[in-house]
Amino acid sequence: MAKILILGANGKIAKLAEKELLEKTTHQLTLFLRNADRLKSSDDKREMVVEGDTTDTKSLEKALKGIDIVYANLAGKNIEQQAKSVVTAMNTVGVKRLIWISTLGIYDEVPGNFGKWNHQMLDGGYLETYAAAAKIIENSDLDYTLVRPAWLSNKDIVSYETTEKGEPFKGTEVSRKSIADFVVHLINEPDKESRHSVGVNQPNTDGDKPSFY
Repeated sequence: MAKILILGANGKIAKLAEKELLEKTTHQLTLFLRNADRLKSSDDKREMVVEGDTTDTKSLEKALKGIDIVYANLAGKNIEQQAKSVVTAMNTVGVKRLIWISTLGIYDEVPGNFGKWNHQMLDGGYLETYAAAAKIIENSDLDYTLVRPAWLSNKDIVSYETTEKGEPFKGTEVSRKSIADFVVHLINEPDKESRHSVGVNQPNTDGDKPSFY
């Protein structure tokens, strides 16, 4: 049993991961989000909801006390600032393991027409800020795993394959349920993919863009 801090706990992937963690593990969960009224504990014996902003390093430090693993499901234009705050707080408290949801394309690793389409859709502030945040994580001393999902769907399917940093990204899409499952596997095997950046896609989804576009 481990103690897990979920940052951005009201996110779609985070909720799916929370559900799987409660059903399949005995881990204790701390659910951290900006507005605690938006989320209720599903199991008061195993969960605690904490209100806070990830850019408030002191609030993070308080939430990190006693935590074994941090799973960050964060977004926003200030994602680089959030990354700095998370790294600082984890270093201060002495928590090492971080699972960080990023996005595909931060290394210009997406090939072909899909790569061009991805740039057209995400350039102009999104890819740049997520790449900057990833660089902060990778330059830290944390035992991080950067997770780079393909374009996300709400399909009720768990099917995925992975690529490593330096390899061309595969596929165009992946379900949120698959990413949540991958996160749970990383939590259950905390040494897996440590200090790696991992692309995640649904097999056999190659093309010029995701099927839902």
